[in-house]
Amino acid sequence: MAANILFPTKISIAFASATHKCILGSGLRAFTTSVSNHAAAAKTKKTLAKTGVKNVVLVEGVRTPFLMSGTEYADLMPHDLARGALQGLLQRTKIPTEVVDQIIFGTVIQEVKTANIAREAALGAGFSENVPAHTVTMACISSNQAIATGVGYIASGNADVVVAGGVDFMSDVPIRHSRQMRKFMLNMSKAKTTGAKLSLAAKHLSLSALAPELPGIAEFSTGEIMGHSADRLAAAFGVSRLEQDEFGVRSHSFADKATKEGNLTDRLTYTVPKTGKVVERDNGIRVSTMEQMAKLKPAFIKPHGTITAANSSFVSDGASACLIMTEEKALEMGYKPKAYLRDFVFVAIDPKDQLLLGPAYATPKVLDKSGLSLSDIDVFEYHEAFAGQILANLKALDSDWFAQNYQKRKGKVGSIPMDKFNLWGGSLSIGHPFGATGVRLVTTAANRLEKEDGKYALVAACAAGGHGHAMVVERYPS
Repeated sequence: MAANILFPTKISIAFASATHKCILGSGLRAFTTSVSNHAAAAKTKKTLAKTGVKNVVLVEGVRTPFLMSGTEYADLMPHDLARGALQGLLQRTKIPTEVVDQIIFGTVIQEVKTANIAREAALGAGFSENVPAHTVTMACISSNQAIATGVGYIASGNADVVVAGGVDFMSDVPIRHSRQMRKFMLNMSKAKTTGAKLSLAAKHLSLSALAPELPGIAEFSTGEIMGHSADRLAAAFGVSRLEQDEFGVRSHSFADKATKEGNLTDRLTYTVPKTGKVVERDNGIRVSTMEQMAKLKPAFIKPHGTITAANSSFVSDGASACLIMTEEKALEMGYKPKAYLRDFVFVAIDPKDQLLLGPAYATPKVLDKSGLSLSDIDVFEYHEAFAGQILANLKALDSDWFAQNYQKRKGKVGSIPMDKFNLWGGSLSIGHPFGATGVRLVTTAANRLEKEDGKYALVAACAAGGHGHAMVVERYPS
């Protein structure tokens, strides 16, 4: 079996072989690139408003185009993109900057020069210097955390107006000198004589000391690359290479269609500083055939792996920002909100064998919290880290065995209807600047609810460290 081939002996095979039981008889329907995108019939579902709790609304969300790293944004700094997203939000909403109570930005790969990138980007974008700004990080759900933190400020009465966003810039990641070289350089400033300096050089310098330290691409707690985790997870849930390639084609085809039909209205037109080049589209969308997909070799576990460059999200640059407020404040200022931001949860799970299963754990919890069932959800927007990761989560949600043995639940959540799932593409095709994706998911969910005449959307994502997030978004009444 594939699971036995893909799981190294040092890795827990128990999860792979045991989990494989839960997929017997629960296969997913074949993925197609032409899906019935029917508008939901008018529904009379209850609102999720809570007595004594302020309604928090999403007024607007925007993002720069998401680009493959090393392309048009290559010579910028991350705060350039964050500033561009904030400026775009100001232009869209015309919000007076002095009424904003907090600015919160998520990021993963931090630039040392702009450690609190929220503050630097806000000042550069023209926000009042009197508006506090801080930066949060939670891997791929960093801007989800930025939004959640903003909701907390508002719900607790400490803010009425919050700007939340995120940015990541992989075209220029920080590369450090080795620790020995850093010690040498720091101690050199204290050495007063030539002899002392030579002594430091003899102590610290060597050929190995000259080698730079590249940013870690593996989980710190496990030492495992995320791609390896995705490959093992796909094997554990019996997700075939064919299914993954089909899903990859689906994502790119839907993103291409959404782009051509003008549905990705959150995407700004961005003028690149220094070059003046105008960028209007995401440049990672590539519609391929199944024959082209099949030609790619495994990227991580070779030669038997199923994860390839084409069925994985790619290294990206981009930024996003959104305006959230109390409903009362929004109406007072003349805004027509897009959606209510309702219940949300964050989960933490085994960072080794279950690293990317966050959505499977967060989805039932947020549904329980909201008093909703899967059938109540009209729009699903899930982060696509890898096609194998997405499909494994969907199979977990539709497995009684998994629910009972790993979540201590009576039964499965159910099968997510694919004609409601990521219909405008996702991270596989649009791109995944780590800290920016959460705002894209929430904004897309709100925009799809209006376009498809739905009531509730469910947003979910996995993240490094074994984290997951889910949020229910409720459409604002027309």
